[in-house]
Amino acid sequence: MSGDAIIIAKGITKTFGDFTAVDDVSLHVARGSIFAFLGANGSGKSTTIRMLIGLLEPTAGTIEVDGIDVIQHPRRVRDHIGYMGQKVSLYQGLSLRENVEFYAGLYGLSRTQLEERWGALRERFSLGEAEREKPDDLPAGVRQRAGLALSTLHRPRVLFLDEPTAGVDVHNRALFWELIQDEAESGVTVFVTTHFLEEADYCDWISFIDAGKLVADASPAELRRRFSPGYSVRLALADGEARRRLAAFLAERRVAFEQDAAGLALRAPELDAALLRTLDEAVALAPGVGVTVEQPEMTDVFRELMRHATAGASREAA
Repeated sequence: MSGDAIIIAKGITKTFGDFTAVDDVSLHVARGSIFAFLGANGSGKSTTIRMLIGLLEPTAGTIEVDGIDVIQHPRRVRDHIGYMGQKVSLYQGLSLRENVEFYAGLYGLSRTQLEERWGALRERFSLGEAEREKPDDLPAGVRQRAGLALSTLHRPRVLFLDEPTAGVDVHNRALFWELIQDEAESGVTVFVTTHFLEEADYCDWISFIDAGKLVADASPAELRRRFSPGYSVRLALADGEARRRLAAFLAERRVAFEQDAAGLALRAPELDAALLRTLDEAVALAPGVGVTVEQPEMTDVFRELMRHATAGASREAA
């Protein structure tokens, strides 16, 4: 993964008695990126996050976040990070505004800093009407937006989001990811976990943990290339002569395809610049051709990834 790493974890391991929850995991998270850390329940995901934010000391390994040794200075790193869990940490007896004032006190914000910062967040996250409401009275989508706003109140350099869209409808999930992308564009590094595998496409990099071990560490495009049949491209063209010209054109460029009465179909491991240029030229050669592209579903990619991981573990055990 390219870019200046803001999170560097090397060989982190956590054991509880005879049980190894996290086994020799190394992570490098690029500054300003959206980094997805995925895995099933019980895979070691939450244990890893707790070590990264200084709540749990690893049995072995080293962790550095924004230049701070997390193991040596766990309290110091908390000024640099924001955290939001699946269950938003809002005190039920307080209104949203009172929660904001409480957290501002924890972060050491002055009254002036609070008014300036919260004023901007309230508008950006559309929380003005919810400000006087108690958390229990807020819809799930609004409550999640409030949680994200509070986790960024002190302008953290790194934002840890653990299952942030759990229990939120599809529309609000999309809005929430727009806000996450805004944070990354402003320079914040976002470390996120999710059970919705399709959300991995919002991310720059993906690490997948299973049974305490890292089984994948790559970009979404690279995972699709390695663990799927590739992109499906369809060139729909009913005219026989035009279809023959198009087939000859692709054959000259050594592009493998199948042909039927309705057009041409091909598969590609990735949509690289060369293939996109070829498709543009094909469209120019055969006006009226319809082009559709289907990318492999991330759910299918991870299903294949886990099949490979399971097969590898079986060979290792044997």
